[in-house]
Amino acid sequence: MKWQTEEEISKFMYKYDQTYTPIQNVHQFSNDQVVEYKDTGFFAIDPLFSSKEVTEAADGLMNLLLKDVKGAKLQFTKPQDQLHTDLDKELAIRKIYDFVEEETLHAIAYHPTLLGVLEIVLGEKPVLVQHMALMKPPHGGGEKPWHQDMAFGPLAFNKSVIGVWIALDEATIDNGCMHIIPGSQKEGCIPHYAERDWQICDSSVQVDKDVVVPLSPGGTLFFHGLIHHGTPSNQSAKGRRALQFHFAPESALKMSPQEYKRAFTNEMTDAQC
Repeated sequence: MKWQTEEEISKFMYKYDQTYTPIQNVHQFSNDQVVEYKDTGFFAIDPLFSSKEVTEAADGLMNLLLKDVKGAKLQFTKPQDQLHTDLDKELAIRKIYDFVEEETLHAIAYHPTLLGVLEIVLGEKPVLVQHMALMKPPHGGGEKPWHQDMAFGPLAFNKSVIGVWIALDEATIDNGCMHIIPGSQKEGCIPHYAERDWQICDSSVQVDKDVVVPLSPGGTLFFHGLIHHGTPSNQSAKGRRALQFHFAPESALKMSPQEYKRAFTNEMTDAQC
């Protein structure tokens, strides 16, 4: 079925009655979370970063958007020649990426506490392979349909990457926090299709198993690169900004283009969505 509106998508493609409870600080992190990650494919620490670190990162992000881009790349939902004011930019921004030259965002990406958790989970040194900020402005920040992150070519390694999703604003059920299908990483690589985005076919999503992961500012979600996840649109009056990093194990190797096509597309089959 092809949904006609964001409201229909939010209603039929996401559930809101199963809420995940994170551990409350990094001092509670233990082997229990490593076991949880191997089983369900994710865990969260809320918060992991201090309010000062969050404020500085958010300020750094907005400086890239409104003052000095410093070589970062910006993706808007409208042509830039239609964005005449700072508010226009804030309401149209979707993604900021390639930004770690910005000092405060670099500090988050290479934070010793974050890297320490990652090394324990991965069992080897983590290597940063992608970084971006994902923005959902109020009153219309768009959906990111259900997908696996490793289906996006830059993350196609022979070992799973781990995603790190850090809330800079309160991420709630109303403004587009993360939704996850626990254990779905065990299905391995599955085909993606160019529908609303590069995504898992709607009919293949086990929506009934959806778990929602609200986070406070500084709350951090760690998730397997093959887990099925997505975020509905933001129809609330509150914006939702998040940083997302991907780390690969140091020993991981890139997939070849043919291996990627075999794993994540329908190019070698007649599968349809």
